[in-house]
This record gives sequence, C-alpha cells and structure tokens, in this order.
Amino acid sequence: MTIKKIGLIIITAFAVTVVIYLGLPKALNIFGLHPHYDMPAYDLSGKRALIVTTSHGVLSEKVGDKEAKATGVFSSELSIPYYALLDAGIEVDIASIKGGEIPIEPNSMGWPLAAAEDKRFKKDAVALAKIAHSIPISQIDATQYDVVFMSGGWGAAYDMGRSAELADVVTKANAKDAVISAVCHGALGLLNAKAKDGSSLIAGRSVTGVTDLQVKQLGIDITPMHPETELRKAKAHYESNTAFRDIFATHVVVDGNLVTGQNQNSSAETVHRILEILSQ
Repeated sequence: MTIKKIGLIIITAFAVTVVIYLGLPKALNIFGLHPHYDMPAYDLSGKRALIVTTSHGVLSEKVGDKEAKATGVFSSELSIPYYALLDAGIEVDIASIKGGEIPIEPNSMGWPLAAAEDKRFKKDAVALAKIAHSIPISQIDATQYDVVFMSGGWGAAYDMGRSAELADVVTKANAKDAVISAVCHGALGLLNAKAKDGSSLIAGRSVTGVTDLQVKQLGIDITPMHPETELRKAKAHYESNTAFRDIFATHVVVDGNLVTGQNQNSSAETVHRILEILSQ
C-alpha cells in the first residue's frame, strides 16, 4: 500500500469520525431526544424549589455492587429543571434520598446524550457543589418550598418509591399547596404520598412516568419498580405517548398542583407548566 493510499485512508477515517461526532447528537435530537423547547421568561423571585434525586448508583439491590452496571439520576432530568427554575429567579435546593454525592447515569451528561443544560451544569461550580453535597431528604423542611420536583433515572427505581422520608416531604409540601412534580422514574416518589384528607395523593388523578415499553426496549427491566406498572397499581389514571422507540416520545400531564412528565424529553415542558402555575 502506498503512502498516498494510507494518507487517504487516514483522512477518510478522520472525516467520518468528525461527521459522527458532530452529527449523532443532532440526529438523536431530530428523532426526539431532548427536543428544542422555547421557555418563556418568568420572574418568580422569592419562590423556593426543591429538586430530589436518587442516591442509588448501581443496577442492583446491593449498594456498592462492584459487578453491577453504574446508574443514578439521568442528568437532563436534573439540569433542565434546575436552570429553568433558577433562571426564573427561584431559589433551588438539591436533595437526594441519602444526601451527599449524587450518582449520575453514565454518559447522560456526555456525548452524545448531553442536553445544553448538562453542558452548562458541568461548568457551574455552584451547581456541581450542590450535587456533590446534596441535602439528605430526612433534613428537608417541606413547608419551605413552593415546588418539589423529583428527577428520574434508573437509580430512582431502587429508592424513591421506598423512601418514607420522601413520601413525608411530598405529603407535607402538598398540604401547603406546593406544586408537586416528577419526570420519568421520579414519579415513583409519588406512590406513598398522601392527599390532605389522608388518602393516596395520586389515586384517581392523572399522571405519567416512563412507560413499561421504554423500560423493555432499553433492556433494563431488572429494576424492582417500573413507573407505569406502579402508578396503575396505585389506581392513578396513567397516560403516555409513544414513538417508534419510546425513548423518543414525550408527554406531560397537569392535574391541579400535580405536574408529571413521561421521560427525559418531557423535562422542559414539565417545568414550564410548573412556572405557569406559580405565576398565576
């Protein structure tokens, strides 16, 4: 093989690599991942919001299982609501089930999955400090917040639906007429929360969360709780949308002060509906 041919192969390989690197995120966006969303401007200074995430970092019931795949919160389900709330003048705290460093779903904050807000987050020292030293949910005074937003990710399937402390925070925030919100697996945090009369917060109410089909299509059905299944068991009116792959679908449901989004693609619209409610 001549030097000329070798050079041509190298140049071609480099060009293909560049096209893939630049083109794949755009292609995923066209298919429906993190669709562009025009967020109106709001000034809600004086309001406070709490974002809650999982503390579970592996796809296993065993915490710290070194043989299990890493998981955590899906980053855009944290970063998108964080900046939408913050940019509206709202003070935002970040809590997790156990507190301390929050596990992030591998690759969700990097190429090719990262949303624009993920990139902003990685350059934000204040935001990074909040996820490195998150507040334990047991230390939260729910009455201090106008919004409680529960982010998803596969880790949430292990702890958010099982946390009595989280259920208590949601129950107390709801009693003070706060907006209660969740996306994707974060909806599991609604399961054990109570309405003002002591009944289930979500029984008979319209909600959404990640579909059983998306869980199956992604091949991560080993987790102990699946939002669609669990929300239906709790007698909620479950709604969803679909696509050729449900990871590219999106759907948002508003039922009074309860605002839920189907998956990571729904984060922006979900927080927009929250801002609408707060502005009224």
